[in-house]
Amino acid sequence: MNQPPLFAEVVEAAEQLDEASLAELIAILERRLAERARARIAASIDDARAEFERGECRVMTPADIVREATP
Repeated sequence: MNQPPLFAEVVEAAEQLDEASLAELIAILERRLAERARARIAASIDDARAEFERGECRVMTPADIVREATP
């Protein structure tokens, strides 16, 4: 089975790219990071909806939250 390259190897390989290729690589990585962030947010939303459906949380107004948070 192939081992993934080490971080240092990836950085070294990126340093060998010309400017256009490096810019394209950066754009690809930024899109992939954004996709991962969207997936995390979607999972968090799904979890919150499930908690609400199970009755583990309740709807609150901002004033309710402030009242609950103030000692």
